[in-house]
Amino acid sequence: MTDLADPELPRSGRTEEIWKELREQSPLYRNERANGSEFWAVLSHPLANQVLRDSANFTSEKGMRLDHNPLATEASAGKMLIVTDPPRHGKIRRIINSAFTPRMVKRLEDTMRSTVVETLEEAMEKGTSDFVDAAARLPVSVICDMLGVPKKDWGFMLDRTMVAFGSDAVEGGEDQAMRAAAAHTDLLMYYDELLELRREDPQEDVVSAMVQGEVDGEPLTDEEIFLNCDGLISGGNETTRHATVGGLLALMDHPDQWDRLRADPGLLPSTVQEVLRYTSPAMHVLRTANQDTELEGRAIAAGDEVAVWLSAANRDGQVFENPDAFDVGRTPNRHLTFASGTHFCLGSALATMELSVMFEELTRRVGAAGHAGPVQRMRSNLIWGFESMPVTLDRRS
Repeated sequence: MTDLADPELPRSGRTEEIWKELREQSPLYRNERANGSEFWAVLSHPLANQVLRDSANFTSEKGMRLDHNPLATEASAGKMLIVTDPPRHGKIRRIINSAFTPRMVKRLEDTMRSTVVETLEEAMEKGTSDFVDAAARLPVSVICDMLGVPKKDWGFMLDRTMVAFGSDAVEGGEDQAMRAAAAHTDLLMYYDELLELRREDPQEDVVSAMVQGEVDGEPLTDEEIFLNCDGLISGGNETTRHATVGGLLALMDHPDQWDRLRADPGLLPSTVQEVLRYTSPAMHVLRTANQDTELEGRAIAAGDEVAVWLSAANRDGQVFENPDAFDVGRTPNRHLTFASGTHFCLGSALATMELSVMFEELTRRVGAAGHAGPVQRMRSNLIWGFESMPVTLDRRS
């Protein structure tokens, strides 16, 4: 039996093949694990859409990922956006969205552009660099700006975020877990200081919006604000970073598509959507059955865990022609990288803008990109990402 939750699976080089084999057997796969536990794995695009849009039967408040900490999830449920169901979910979401004024969005776009240009210029100056490290700077700078973190503290936030939420924090040993916990404590202490600062001096940022926001006539608690800062900085950092790395890897491995994009910059929007589909950095999201129900004619018992495999749904041949091909002109592209339904990714527009700026500047400034060492995938059942991707970036003449 194949265990999709095996964190070594992404390193096998057979992930897409395994998804296809299992989907052909059944779009709803009963996954047995070595520890004796089981979960339902949703592997097709239509069934994934169905589950993601059905918050009545499938709750997010019992955890959003396999192997979550039940005590931490219970403490966060109903407070942190990603583990909160409607109607409260929508009310918290509206508070955060209220911060995205046109002036703030313009400021964030300027931050993206300056960060990307600086990152690429430094990489080209070095000649050889690990693009995983370079790609980390963009999402963290944008999320810091979005939260209201002063620019002088962005380096601190990048370091603490990488230690607290990076791949080693998820899959590392006991020592790394202790370092991750210490880094997370540093972040929480920083949120506390930022919260007090924004109470005294509100700005156009998300922390100010949460400080001033109310749900059902009650202000958000400090704990709720801390939890949602955590959710924004961890979610936005890892997914966008690995989509950026995977997108460059796809262009390097498909030079005809690189040339096609360079020859026709009008393909940038469809390229970004294809990068999102093809890289699918968040492999799964978890739901738990609220009550006895049925999927694909099979009985789902109340309490059963149902993992929606977004990455597998994005390679469903029923929806995507030649799904394992990287096609910068693919349209339509109904990928589920940002999920669907109530929990459609809050940062989808920002992530799309970040990738658009990155690949626009890459094609404008970089003449050639080449491998400078082996690409190493992360050991994870949550993030389909990279530990290392050494590259050489040559300036475009």
